[in-house]
Amino acid sequence: MGHWADIPIYVIDFEGAGKTGVIEYGVVELLHGEIKSTHTRLCAPLDAISQQDTRLHGIAQKDVTGCAPFADEWQRFTEWRGQGAFAAHHASVEQGLLKQQWSYPPASTDYLNSGKVADWGPWIDTRRLYEALYPGLESYKLGDLIERFALQSKLVELGDAHCPDARRKAHCALYDALASALLLLRIGAEPGFEAMTMKWLLEHSLSTEQKKQAARQGDLFE
Repeated sequence: MGHWADIPIYVIDFEGAGKTGVIEYGVVELLHGEIKSTHTRLCAPLDAISQQDTRLHGIAQKDVTGCAPFADEWQRFTEWRGQGAFAAHHASVEQGLLKQQWSYPPASTDYLNSGKVADWGPWIDTRRLYEALYPGLESYKLGDLIERFALQSKLVELGDAHCPDARRKAHCALYDALASALLLLRIGAEPGFEAMTMKWLLEHSLSTEQKKQAARQGDLFE
């Protein structure tokens, strides 16, 4: 359904957990094969941030004092989903945190099966895309793929341009969203992918179980 670059794609990364909910989000809007805009902020947690979590993402309880909760972003995220498709690296994590906050958005375009669907997905998943396109790699972790495909210098450049001063490294929401966006843009710029469609991206982002279910329902690759 349409060339991938003609439809807004919102590449999302969250920092947080089930206990705290989303405490930082980063969103990179892609359109026409370019970064159109970026968005990020810290959010008040649902529960206290543990020291273990702080060691992972670098966000302490004091850093989110006075921040508005992620729940305040309902209008922004539903507008984004209404305008285009969501993407992430290992997208089930972002889908889970979104559904924890809001079970579903208003009916939006289903770019995989056509029609409308009241869901944050279907998602473009850069991890599954790289697993499909480059089988046999030692790792499909975000940072490892950035290094493997020589995107680190570009990521640092984008991080300096778009990320808050203290949030320009891995496990920072916008920095990781930029990394995932670079992986997606790289695929679109590869020879032979000039005609890549949104439907193709979504088909190749399905899990094995999702593919089996779709095949049983007769709606995959039609």
